[in-house]
Amino acid sequence: MEKVQIDIVSDVVCPWCIIGYKRLELALKALSDKVDAEIQWHPFELNPAMGEQGQNLREHLHEKYGTTTEASIAARENLTKLGEEVGFVFNFSDDMRIYNTRKAHQLIMWASSENKQFDLEMRLFHAYFSENQNISNEQTLVQCAQDVGLDPEVASMVIQDPSWAETVAHTEHQWLEAGINAVPAIIINQKHLISGAQTPELLVSALEQIIANPR
Repeated sequence: MEKVQIDIVSDVVCPWCIIGYKRLELALKALSDKVDAEIQWHPFELNPAMGEQGQNLREHLHEKYGTTTEASIAARENLTKLGEEVGFVFNFSDDMRIYNTRKAHQLIMWASSENKQFDLEMRLFHAYFSENQNISNEQTLVQCAQDVGLDPEVASMVIQDPSWAETVAHTEHQWLEAGINAVPAIIINQKHLISGAQTPELLVSALEQIIANPR
């Protein structure tokens, strides 16, 4: 078994991030007799200036990328299909909103020290995309933390602590300086970058090459 460190830079309001992870999960399952992976999640905010109330997702995509309603409908249908292929439920709606994720990342970073980072990451993806919850809302975030076995009182303090917000911002800046400006970004053994939600087949091939040539 080859030990492999995998760092994933992502945002919990990025549909391609959860698809990318679920595809990586399939790749690692296919290589379960060869690869022992340790995964760490890192913050990236797609909309750091977004207000607390968020914005209608369709309006946001039109303003930011010029996405038409027709293109939005097609994209949602495609994402829903891709989600089904990897076992994740996207539940898009016309009133779906996109939110600021700074507080969510504060919790995810803290959850790492409690050995609950993966559980919380998955819970937040599910809360946003499957349940259409406001993941910038403190009560929602604390409930998600509690759902995976984290202390709700400590979670509330982490959300309100400006030092955690500064730590997230500093970490994001480090990744930007390292050249990561889009997500998902998967870094293998701190030197092999895989950008985007690649197919399980491509990920299997990349991992096999990396473990065959560790240097």
